[in-house]
Amino acid sequence: MRPVAGHPDILPGFRWFDAEVDGVSIRFAIGGSGPPMLLLHGHPQTHLTWHKIAPQLAERSTVVMSDLRGYGDSAKPEGGEEHVAYSKRAMALDQVGLMRQLGHEHFAVVAHDRGARVAHRMALDHPDAVTRLVLLDIAPTATMYAQTNMEFARRYFWWFFLIQPYDLPERLIAADPDHFLDMHLAAQTKIAGSADPRVIAEYRRCYADPATRHAICEDYRAAAGIDLVHDEADADARIAAPLLVLWGSMGTVGTLWDVLATWREKALDVRGQAIACGHSPQEEAPEALLAALENFL
Repeated sequence: MRPVAGHPDILPGFRWFDAEVDGVSIRFAIGGSGPPMLLLHGHPQTHLTWHKIAPQLAERSTVVMSDLRGYGDSAKPEGGEEHVAYSKRAMALDQVGLMRQLGHEHFAVVAHDRGARVAHRMALDHPDAVTRLVLLDIAPTATMYAQTNMEFARRYFWWFFLIQPYDLPERLIAADPDHFLDMHLAAQTKIAGSADPRVIAEYRRCYADPATRHAICEDYRAAAGIDLVHDEADADARIAAPLLVLWGSMGTVGTLWDVLATWREKALDVRGQAIACGHSPQEEAPEALLAALENFL
């Protein structure tokens, strides 16, 4: 592992490293002490999305926050045939490998958005590793695609735009990456003023990289293809770890789906609740999220 510069002004008390996991460089921050906990971000965020809750979690846990492959300052490998390098299976394996390098064979996972889809696959593929699982503002990928209607397509248009063949979405986003990023965040954020400008600047820096934008498209392409194949093969499998699902009461997922019901079809031990916010409780309603995590973890 190689120490790198990080953002101590945003995440005081944390240290940053790059780790090589099966040939893929993963950027991560680590802090605190106690039982290990892995935090996984979504799109278009990086690990800095956790900055409002990570210091408090680190008072009782060893907190690891990583950039998913393709995102932030982690490596951006080519997607390969059927975009398999961005399957949630491959992305989950990165994170399990990272935690093992850090000496953690068993750990809790708190994950949002795309990271939560990675964590769902992780809990199925590596049931002995995941002790407790928290998924933020998602319903299962296969369920959301199977139940797509006009309202969902309108609200989550990027699910259908980013999966288009290379290089249509990449080329169109390249015309004004900042505008696309800002529009995406604005569509999902419901608590005005909740975003830290320093963190948004980091999201913009990463999104300015064409390799990041291509990797993000590959992530979504995999979700609409190879991930669904993996999900179908595991249609009868159930998450064994205790599962907490939380969603924003003002967001799309909680409006269009019975979130608890969708996860009770996928897990053995499920509980959950809505939080008064939009898509990103870790940035919009950190105190409410911390209270829910405290009760569960």
